Amino acid sequence: MDRLQELTQQWKEENLLMPIWMEDKRLHMIDQRKLPHKTEIVEITQVDQLAKGIKDMAIRGSGAIGIAGVYGMLLALKNSGGNKEAVISAGEELKATRPTAVNLSKTVNRLIEYAKSCPEDSFYEAFMEKGCDILEEQLEFEKRLGKYGSEVIDDGDSILTHCHSGALAGSGFGGRALSVIRTAFLEGKNIHVFCCETRPYLQGARITAYELEKFGIPHTLITDGMSGYLMRLGKINKVVVGSDRVASNGDLINKVGTYMHALAAKENGIPFYTATSSHTIDFMLKEGMDIDVEYRSEYEVTHLNGQLITTENTRALYPAFDVTPNEMISGIITEVGVIRAPYVTELSKLK
Repeated sequence: MDRLQELTQQWKEENLLMPIWMEDKRLHMIDQRKLPHKTEIVEITQVDQLAKGIKDMAIRGSGAIGIAGVYGMLLALKNSGGNKEAVISAGEELKATRPTAVNLSKTVNRLIEYAKSCPEDSFYEAFMEKGCDILEEQLEFEKRLGKYGSEVIDDGDSILTHCHSGALAGSGFGGRALSVIRTAFLEGKNIHVFCCETRPYLQGARITAYELEKFGIPHTLITDGMSGYLMRLGKINKVVVGSDRVASNGDLINKVGTYMHALAAKENGIPFYTATSSHTIDFMLKEGMDIDVEYRSEYEVTHLNGQLITTENTRALYPAFDVTPNEMISGIITEVGVIRAPYVTELSKLK
Protein backbone atom coordinates (compact mmCIF):
# COMPACT_ATOMS: atom_id res chain seq x y z
CA MET A 1 0.00 0.00 0.00
CA ASP A 2 1.48 3.34 -1.05
CA ARG A 3 1.34 6.49 1.06
CA LEU A 4 -1.69 7.94 -0.74
CA GLN A 5 -3.71 4.78 -0.08
CA GLU A 6 -2.66 4.84 3.57
CA LEU A 7 -3.76 8.46 3.92
CA THR A 8 -7.09 7.75 2.23
CA GLN A 9 -7.75 4.88 4.64
CA GLN A 10 -6.79 7.05 7.62
CA TRP A 11 -9.11 9.86 6.53
CA LYS A 12 -11.99 7.44 6.05
CA GLU A 13 -11.47 6.18 9.59
CA GLU A 14 -11.61 9.80 10.83
CA ASN A 15 -15.05 10.08 9.16
CA LEU A 16 -14.01 13.10 7.15
CA LEU A 17 -16.58 14.37 4.67
CA MET A 18 -14.15 14.22 1.74
CA PRO A 19 -15.17 15.86 -1.55
CA ILE A 20 -12.63 13.87 -3.60
CA TRP A 21 -10.23 11.00 -3.03
CA MET A 22 -8.20 8.44 -4.98
CA GLU A 23 -8.37 4.66 -4.92
CA ASP A 24 -6.25 2.63 -7.33
CA LYS A 25 -5.98 4.76 -10.49
CA ARG A 26 -9.41 6.36 -10.15
CA LEU A 27 -10.59 9.54 -8.52
CA HIS A 28 -13.86 9.37 -6.64
CA MET A 29 -15.72 12.67 -6.40
CA ILE A 30 -19.03 13.59 -4.78
CA ASP A 31 -21.16 15.44 -7.33
CA GLN A 32 -22.17 18.39 -5.16
CA ARG A 33 -24.85 19.44 -7.64
CA LYS A 34 -26.95 16.43 -6.61
CA LEU A 35 -26.89 17.16 -2.87
CA PRO A 36 -28.72 16.95 -0.51
CA HIS A 37 -31.18 14.50 -2.04
CA LYS A 38 -28.66 12.19 -3.67
CA THR A 39 -25.06 11.37 -2.82
CA GLU A 40 -23.67 10.48 -6.23
CA ILE A 41 -20.02 9.49 -6.43
CA VAL A 42 -18.47 10.02 -9.85
CA GLU A 43 -15.47 7.94 -10.94
CA ILE A 44 -12.83 9.87 -12.87
CA THR A 45 -10.07 8.25 -14.88
CA GLN A 46 -8.87 11.18 -17.02
CA VAL A 47 -7.80 14.72 -16.16
CA ASP A 48 -10.19 16.30 -18.68
CA GLN A 49 -13.10 14.69 -16.83
CA LEU A 50 -11.95 16.35 -13.61
CA ALA A 51 -11.47 19.69 -15.40
CA LYS A 52 -15.05 19.50 -16.65
CA GLY A 53 -16.26 18.65 -13.13
CA ILE A 54 -14.55 21.76 -11.76
CA LYS A 55 -15.91 23.99 -14.55
CA ASP A 56 -19.44 22.63 -14.12
CA MET A 57 -19.25 22.98 -10.31
CA ALA A 58 -19.67 19.29 -9.58
CA ILE A 59 -16.82 20.04 -7.17
CA ARG A 60 -16.49 23.60 -5.86
CA GLY A 61 -15.09 25.63 -2.98
CA SER A 62 -11.60 27.12 -2.90
CA GLY A 63 -10.08 24.41 -0.70
CA ALA A 64 -11.74 21.53 -2.53
CA ILE A 65 -10.72 22.63 -5.99
CA GLY A 66 -7.24 23.29 -4.65
CA ILE A 67 -6.87 19.68 -3.55
CA ALA A 68 -8.65 18.57 -6.73
CA GLY A 69 -5.74 20.18 -8.57
CA VAL A 70 -3.36 17.98 -6.55
CA TYR A 71 -5.37 14.84 -7.23
CA GLY A 72 -5.63 15.68 -10.93
CA MET A 73 -1.86 15.96 -11.26
CA LEU A 74 -1.39 12.73 -9.30
CA LEU A 75 -3.87 11.07 -11.66
CA ALA A 76 -1.82 12.31 -14.62
CA LEU A 77 1.30 10.99 -12.90
CA LYS A 78 -0.21 7.51 -12.55
CA ASN A 79 -1.79 7.46 -16.04
CA SER A 80 1.43 8.52 -17.75
CA GLY A 81 3.70 6.29 -15.70
CA GLY A 82 5.59 9.33 -14.45
CA ASN A 83 5.83 11.48 -17.58
CA LYS A 84 6.79 14.95 -16.37
CA GLU A 85 5.35 16.84 -19.37
CA ALA A 86 2.00 15.08 -18.99
CA VAL A 87 1.84 16.07 -15.33
CA ILE A 88 2.70 19.71 -16.05
CA SER A 89 0.19 19.83 -18.92
CA ALA A 90 -2.51 18.49 -16.59
CA GLY A 91 -1.72 21.24 -14.12
CA GLU A 92 -2.10 23.92 -16.78
CA GLU A 93 -5.44 22.47 -17.89
CA LEU A 94 -6.77 22.39 -14.33
CA LYS A 95 -5.65 25.96 -13.56
CA ALA A 96 -7.73 27.30 -16.42
CA THR A 97 -11.00 25.90 -15.08
CA ARG A 98 -11.79 28.51 -12.34
CA PRO A 99 -9.51 31.54 -12.73
CA THR A 100 -10.91 33.60 -9.81
CA ALA A 101 -10.25 30.95 -7.14
CA VAL A 102 -6.61 31.60 -6.31
CA ASN A 103 -6.14 28.52 -4.13
CA LEU A 104 -6.39 26.29 -7.21
CA SER A 105 -3.80 28.20 -9.23
CA LYS A 106 -1.44 28.62 -6.26
CA THR A 107 -1.54 24.94 -5.36
CA VAL A 108 -1.12 23.77 -8.95
CA ASN A 109 1.66 26.29 -9.62
CA ARG A 110 3.47 25.01 -6.56
CA LEU A 111 3.39 21.49 -7.98
CA ILE A 112 4.33 22.62 -11.48
CA GLU A 113 7.42 24.37 -10.17
CA TYR A 114 8.30 21.30 -8.11
CA ALA A 115 7.89 19.07 -11.18
CA LYS A 116 10.16 21.28 -13.27
CA SER A 117 12.94 21.12 -10.67
CA CYS A 118 12.62 17.41 -9.91
CA PRO A 119 15.20 15.00 -11.42
CA GLU A 120 13.79 12.66 -14.08
CA ASP A 121 15.13 9.47 -12.50
CA SER A 122 13.24 9.99 -9.22
CA PHE A 123 10.31 12.03 -10.54
CA TYR A 124 7.45 9.55 -9.99
CA GLU A 125 8.22 8.79 -6.34
CA ALA A 126 9.23 12.36 -5.45
CA PHE A 127 6.17 13.95 -7.05
CA MET A 128 3.84 11.46 -5.37
CA GLU A 129 5.39 12.31 -2.00
CA LYS A 130 5.06 16.04 -2.65
CA GLY A 131 1.41 15.68 -3.58
CA CYS A 132 0.70 13.71 -0.40
CA ASP A 133 2.52 16.32 1.67
CA ILE A 134 0.25 19.05 0.29
CA LEU A 135 -2.92 17.01 0.88
CA GLU A 136 -1.93 16.44 4.52
CA GLU A 137 -0.96 20.07 4.88
CA GLN A 138 -4.34 21.28 3.59
CA LEU A 139 -6.23 19.14 6.11
CA GLU A 140 -4.02 20.33 8.96
CA PHE A 141 -4.67 23.93 7.87
CA GLU A 142 -8.40 23.36 8.33
CA LYS A 143 -7.99 21.99 11.83
CA ARG A 144 -5.65 24.78 12.94
CA LEU A 145 -7.85 27.43 11.35
CA GLY A 146 -10.82 26.01 13.26
CA LYS A 147 -8.94 26.27 16.56
CA TYR A 148 -7.98 29.91 16.02
CA GLY A 149 -11.40 30.83 14.68
CA SER A 150 -13.29 29.26 17.57
CA GLU A 151 -11.68 31.87 19.82
CA VAL A 152 -13.87 34.59 18.28
CA ILE A 153 -17.04 32.54 18.85
CA ASP A 154 -18.75 33.00 22.21
CA ASP A 155 -21.08 30.63 24.00
CA GLY A 156 -24.61 31.52 22.94
CA ASP A 157 -23.66 33.08 19.58
CA SER A 158 -25.97 33.03 16.58
CA ILE A 159 -23.75 32.99 13.50
CA LEU A 160 -24.60 33.88 9.92
CA THR A 161 -22.73 32.16 7.11
CA HIS A 162 -23.12 32.61 3.37
CA CYS A 163 -22.73 30.14 0.53
CA HIS A 164 -20.82 26.97 1.42
CA SER A 165 -17.39 27.03 3.01
CA GLY A 166 -17.39 23.64 4.66
CA ALA A 167 -15.96 20.14 4.59
CA LEU A 168 -16.98 19.44 0.99
CA ALA A 169 -15.43 22.77 -0.01
CA GLY A 170 -12.18 21.78 1.68
CA SER A 171 -10.38 18.63 2.76
CA GLY A 172 -13.22 17.06 4.71
CA PHE A 173 -13.01 18.42 8.28
CA GLY A 174 -14.85 21.69 7.90
CA GLY A 175 -13.26 23.68 5.13
CA ARG A 176 -12.93 27.31 6.14
CA ALA A 177 -16.03 28.87 7.76
CA LEU A 178 -17.45 25.56 8.99
CA SER A 179 -14.10 24.57 10.52
CA VAL A 180 -14.55 27.59 12.80
CA ILE A 181 -18.18 26.77 13.53
CA ARG A 182 -17.62 23.02 13.91
CA THR A 183 -14.67 23.48 16.27
CA ALA A 184 -16.66 25.89 18.45
CA PHE A 185 -19.48 23.34 18.57
CA LEU A 186 -17.11 20.45 19.40
CA GLU A 187 -15.71 22.58 22.24
CA GLY A 188 -19.19 22.58 23.77
CA LYS A 189 -20.27 26.11 22.90
CA ASN A 190 -24.01 26.59 22.57
CA ILE A 191 -24.30 28.10 19.09
CA HIS A 192 -26.89 28.44 16.35
CA VAL A 193 -26.17 28.96 12.66
CA PHE A 194 -28.21 30.91 10.14
CA CYS A 195 -27.21 29.76 6.66
CA CYS A 196 -28.24 31.74 3.59
CA GLU A 197 -29.66 29.72 0.71
CA THR A 198 -27.23 31.47 -1.71
CA ARG A 199 -28.90 32.11 -5.03
CA PRO A 200 -28.59 31.20 -7.79
CA TYR A 201 -26.80 27.90 -7.12
CA LEU A 202 -28.28 27.34 -3.64
CA GLN A 203 -25.04 26.07 -2.10
CA GLY A 204 -26.18 27.21 1.34
CA ALA A 205 -29.53 25.45 1.15
CA ARG A 206 -28.22 22.33 -0.52
CA ILE A 207 -24.80 21.81 1.02
CA THR A 208 -24.19 24.01 4.10
CA ALA A 209 -27.45 22.90 5.71
CA TYR A 210 -26.61 19.30 4.73
CA GLU A 211 -23.22 19.49 6.47
CA LEU A 212 -24.60 21.24 9.56
CA GLU A 213 -27.13 18.44 9.89
CA LYS A 214 -24.39 15.83 9.45
CA PHE A 215 -22.36 17.51 12.22
CA GLY A 216 -25.41 17.89 14.50
CA ILE A 217 -25.11 21.69 14.67
CA PRO A 218 -28.39 23.61 15.24
CA HIS A 219 -29.20 25.71 12.20
CA THR A 220 -31.88 27.68 10.38
CA LEU A 221 -32.07 28.29 6.63
CA ILE A 222 -32.88 31.81 5.43
CA THR A 223 -33.07 33.53 2.06
CA ASP A 224 -30.19 35.82 1.13
CA GLY A 225 -32.20 39.00 1.57
CA MET A 226 -33.25 38.28 5.17
CA SER A 227 -29.93 38.77 6.94
CA GLY A 228 -30.09 42.53 7.47
CA TYR A 229 -33.49 42.46 9.11
CA LEU A 230 -32.54 39.51 11.35
CA MET A 231 -29.44 41.42 12.44
CA ARG A 232 -31.59 44.42 13.28
CA LEU A 233 -33.86 42.17 15.34
CA GLY A 234 -30.82 40.91 17.28
CA LYS A 235 -31.15 37.34 16.05
CA ILE A 236 -27.64 37.32 14.49
CA ASN A 237 -24.55 38.53 16.38
CA LYS A 238 -21.61 37.18 14.34
CA VAL A 239 -20.90 36.66 10.65
CA VAL A 240 -18.36 34.06 9.49
CA VAL A 241 -17.90 33.45 5.77
CA GLY A 242 -15.27 31.73 3.68
CA SER A 243 -13.18 33.30 0.94
CA ASP A 244 -12.24 32.66 -2.64
CA ARG A 245 -9.45 35.21 -2.56
CA VAL A 246 -8.09 37.88 -0.22
CA ALA A 247 -6.23 40.85 -1.69
CA SER A 248 -2.98 42.05 -0.13
CA ASN A 249 -4.86 44.95 1.51
CA GLY A 250 -7.40 42.61 3.13
CA ASP A 251 -10.27 43.11 0.68
CA LEU A 252 -12.34 39.93 0.44
CA ILE A 253 -13.44 38.30 -2.81
CA ASN A 254 -16.16 35.78 -2.04
CA LYS A 255 -19.46 34.42 -3.33
CA VAL A 256 -21.72 37.19 -4.62
CA GLY A 257 -23.97 38.37 -1.79
CA THR A 258 -21.17 38.50 0.77
CA TYR A 259 -20.78 42.28 0.41
CA MET A 260 -24.49 42.75 1.17
CA HIS A 261 -24.15 40.84 4.45
CA ALA A 262 -21.04 42.84 5.36
CA LEU A 263 -22.90 46.10 4.81
CA ALA A 264 -25.74 44.94 7.06
CA ALA A 265 -23.28 43.76 9.72
CA LYS A 266 -21.45 47.10 9.74
CA GLU A 267 -24.72 49.02 10.02
CA ASN A 268 -25.76 46.90 13.00
CA GLY A 269 -22.37 46.79 14.76
CA ILE A 270 -21.94 43.05 14.24
CA PRO A 271 -18.44 41.50 13.86
CA PHE A 272 -17.79 40.18 10.36
CA TYR A 273 -15.05 37.55 9.87
CA THR A 274 -13.70 35.70 6.89
CA ALA A 275 -12.04 32.31 7.30
CA THR A 276 -9.32 31.52 4.81
CA SER A 277 -5.94 29.89 4.44
CA SER A 278 -2.74 31.82 3.86
CA HIS A 279 -2.69 30.23 0.37
CA THR A 280 -5.83 32.17 -0.54
CA ILE A 281 -4.14 35.53 0.09
CA ASP A 282 -3.09 36.97 -3.25
CA PHE A 283 -0.14 39.27 -2.63
CA MET A 284 -0.07 40.14 -6.34
CA LEU A 285 -3.55 41.67 -6.02
CA LYS A 286 -3.31 45.14 -4.50
CA GLU A 287 -7.04 45.76 -4.03
CA GLY A 288 -10.09 43.56 -4.40
CA MET A 289 -11.71 45.68 -7.11
CA ASP A 290 -8.69 45.08 -9.35
CA ILE A 291 -9.85 41.50 -9.87
CA ASP A 292 -11.41 40.16 -13.05
CA VAL A 293 -14.55 38.58 -11.62
CA GLU A 294 -15.83 35.40 -13.26
CA TYR A 295 -19.26 35.82 -14.88
CA ARG A 296 -21.17 32.57 -15.18
CA SER A 297 -23.96 31.59 -17.56
CA GLU A 298 -27.24 33.50 -17.24
CA TYR A 299 -28.89 30.09 -17.51
CA GLU A 300 -27.97 29.48 -13.86
CA VAL A 301 -30.12 32.49 -12.87
CA THR A 302 -33.03 31.98 -15.26
CA HIS A 303 -33.37 28.26 -14.53
CA LEU A 304 -33.68 26.17 -11.37
CA ASN A 305 -33.09 22.42 -11.65
CA GLY A 306 -33.41 22.84 -15.42
CA GLN A 307 -36.78 24.58 -15.14
CA LEU A 308 -37.23 28.09 -16.53
CA ILE A 309 -38.34 30.39 -13.67
CA THR A 310 -38.86 33.61 -15.65
CA THR A 311 -40.02 34.58 -19.13
CA GLU A 312 -38.14 33.23 -22.11
CA ASN A 313 -36.93 36.66 -23.22
CA THR A 314 -35.71 37.87 -19.81
CA ARG A 315 -31.95 38.29 -19.68
CA ALA A 316 -29.93 37.64 -16.52
CA LEU A 317 -26.55 38.56 -15.05
CA TYR A 318 -24.42 36.41 -12.78
CA PRO A 319 -21.14 37.73 -11.40
CA ALA A 320 -20.05 34.72 -9.32
CA PHE A 321 -18.19 36.83 -6.75
CA ASP A 322 -18.24 40.26 -5.15
CA VAL A 323 -15.75 42.35 -3.18
CA THR A 324 -16.03 43.29 0.51
CA PRO A 325 -13.76 46.22 1.49
CA ASN A 326 -11.25 45.55 4.26
CA GLU A 327 -12.71 48.20 6.57
CA MET A 328 -15.82 46.04 6.97
CA ILE A 329 -13.83 43.01 8.12
CA SER A 330 -13.26 42.47 11.86
CA GLY A 331 -10.67 39.75 11.32
CA ILE A 332 -9.23 37.32 8.79
CA ILE A 333 -9.08 33.85 10.33
CA THR A 334 -6.15 31.76 9.06
CA GLU A 335 -4.22 28.65 10.05
CA VAL A 336 -1.63 30.90 11.71
CA GLY A 337 -4.05 33.01 13.73
CA VAL A 338 -6.66 35.77 13.42
CA ILE A 339 -5.26 38.67 11.40
CA ARG A 340 -6.61 42.13 12.20
CA ALA A 341 -6.15 45.64 10.78
CA PRO A 342 -3.97 47.21 9.56
CA TYR A 343 -4.21 44.43 6.98
CA VAL A 344 -1.53 45.59 4.57
CA THR A 345 1.05 45.43 7.38
CA GLU A 346 -0.24 42.30 9.12
CA LEU A 347 -0.91 40.23 6.01
CA SER A 348 2.54 41.01 4.63
CA LYS A 349 4.00 39.04 7.56
CA LEU A 350 2.51 35.87 6.01
CA LYS A 351 4.54 36.11 2.80
